[in-house]
Amino acid sequence: MNPSAPIVCLGEFLWDMLPDGRQPGGAPFNVARHLRQLGQPVQLISRVGDDELGTDLLEQLAAQGLGQELIQRSQTHLTGVVKVTLRHGRTTYKVVEPVAWDYLQHTDELRDTVAGARMLVYGSVAARSLATRETLYRLLQVAPYKVFDVNMRAPHYTRSVVQYLLRQADLVKLNEAELTEIMGWLGQPATPATALPWLAAHFGLQAVCLTRGAAGATLWHGGHLLEQPGFAVAVQDTLGSSDAFLAALLADWPTASPAASLRRACAAAALVATHRGAAPLSETAILDLTG
Repeated sequence: MNPSAPIVCLGEFLWDMLPDGRQPGGAPFNVARHLRQLGQPVQLISRVGDDELGTDLLEQLAAQGLGQELIQRSQTHLTGVVKVTLRHGRTTYKVVEPVAWDYLQHTDELRDTVAGARMLVYGSVAARSLATRETLYRLLQVAPYKVFDVNMRAPHYTRSVVQYLLRQADLVKLNEAELTEIMGWLGQPATPATALPWLAAHFGLQAVCLTRGAAGATLWHGGHLLEQPGFAVAVQDTLGSSDAFLAALLADWPTASPAASLRRACAAAALVATHRGAAPLSETAILDLTG
């Protein structure tokens, strides 16, 4: 794995319509911008409409120091939006469809970029439509290292697609609800100590990371189970915390020790949760929290 090559994030790039206004979002974009904030070379692959919302999103991309080269423009479908509701500390999402990022087209430029990348980060939401799913499947064939951010949001996934994406992955990140559902499909208990190594063996994964919210995270890697408690912070909202976690985990993966990467990831998630709405990450803030 070439540490100087970019990390490529693929999938939904959209507007989160929050109660107090809109902000750019989509897990792939959030992971990409946090990676950029942590000093990593990164590229985003997505598709937006040839409309005002799409133009505004591209301006937001530039403001984050991210390139627009791999963002396609659609003449036939509108830019994506998600209606976000925050209630009693819980976040719910209504993902509008079909929209531009459902129609991502495979190109030689995308293939060459992914083939030369450090890793490809993808999720299940982008695979909800046939067009983008087929593009993703083709790119997975050339990606040197594949990170599956499971991110199952009903009704935007199917069991068969999720299992296919698991089989393609090298590293998988999922939460407790996703672990329970997937292990239920497979007729296995969801106890992390046994479920994570079982998933790794069953799907041929190098690493499986389970996020546990305020309780921290668990990582199976190299035949070892690592536990990292969460960091006690005053939570404002958890929107984007999972994406910050993944960005911090991947920023120095796999050159740093897995335990160090897991600790940094939990700190990043906690830091983002102390802000309402989008929050920046920095190595300095992470170091301050981790000591």
